[in-house]
Amino acid sequence: MKRTFMRNALIAGAAFAVLAACGTETGDGSDEARGTKAAAPVPVKPVRKPVRGLPGMPPVLDPKDVYAADRPGRLSPVVKDFPSRVYVPNTESDTVSVIDPKTYEIIDTIHVGRQPQHVVPSWDMKTLWVNNNRGHTLTPIDPRTGKAGKPVEVHDPYNLYFTPNGKYAVVMASLDRELVFRDPHTMKRVKTVPVSCYGVNHADFSLDGRYFIVSCEFSGELLKVDTEKMKVIGQQKLPFDGAMPQDVKISPDGKRFYVADMMADGMWVLDGDKFGKPTLLPTGKGTHGLYVSRDSREMYVSNRGEGTVSVFDFARGEVTKKWRLPHGGSPDMGGVSADGKVLWLSGRYNSEVYAIDTRTGEQLARVKVGSGPHGLAVYPQPGRYSLGHTGIFR
Repeated sequence: MKRTFMRNALIAGAAFAVLAACGTETGDGSDEARGTKAAAPVPVKPVRKPVRGLPGMPPVLDPKDVYAADRPGRLSPVVKDFPSRVYVPNTESDTVSVIDPKTYEIIDTIHVGRQPQHVVPSWDMKTLWVNNNRGHTLTPIDPRTGKAGKPVEVHDPYNLYFTPNGKYAVVMASLDRELVFRDPHTMKRVKTVPVSCYGVNHADFSLDGRYFIVSCEFSGELLKVDTEKMKVIGQQKLPFDGAMPQDVKISPDGKRFYVADMMADGMWVLDGDKFGKPTLLPTGKGTHGLYVSRDSREMYVSNRGEGTVSVFDFARGEVTKKWRLPHGGSPDMGGVSADGKVLWLSGRYNSEVYAIDTRTGEQLARVKVGSGPHGLAVYPQPGRYSLGHTGIFR
């Protein structure tokens, strides 16, 4: 009987100690009065919930970084043997200049359709599509050989994107005022989505791929489009008289969209999920192109109207540096080299291309090309698949 009593007392004492260790407090400091303290909680590593992405979309590698697949030199097996080239569409020359980035020399000139605007990597990264806007065709280029194929008839292809699951190509038909969903291989029309804004031109997709934000250049508006339903679900006018939104990029954590505005001279910062009123962050005159660094820490912002590139720090939410091109220029669209060391931009009004060192901002080269160079593509680049434009990879 005595042994049983002692065992029960020990059990009761242990239970009290466990309760104390779990931090059961009265809130009046009675624990300290008793001379006891709650044990420090054991750090628990947060479990990242998998992102419920668009059906058929490759899984998100890192919910905190949509660009996790874009690290330096991390080339997909699909593209690892492609020669490194810079493809420059010359809108007024109806050609594509092909530059060897090692020598900064033009090694080929490809004749394409009328007014080529952008060179766009396909979702599967096997083809480069030249958007011949006024020629109403897409010219395919084999990036393995650099040879052009037979043009495909597509009306008003100002710009071209691909849904994150690779199911559709999305043609930005600027003058037609349409978003046209097409087969990503044959380019056969699947669904036409008329829009009420003017000048649809650039876009980017949400972290989960379920919607995308589109800029409307000529009416100063933004659209929010449901990817799966292929339907406009939001529209707003930018709060700036004469706004002309251009390139669109999502932040690494997927929480914000940045929209370049060449008339507001800065970037609009927008919560894509809420699609509320954006705020303007000044960067420079004629803000145009947006390109994320290979470590996802910074974004290079081309200011076409003043010949500069602003460097935006995502964590700090501000511009930390500004690089000025010697002798000026008109930096427009482009991309970052596979190793992340060089930013390539077209000089829209100067018939030239700029190579800029991303560590120092120093101009490495100016290459003379055709007239009206626009949406150049640096290829290949790291990533698992392409969302289009001059190269948005995830």
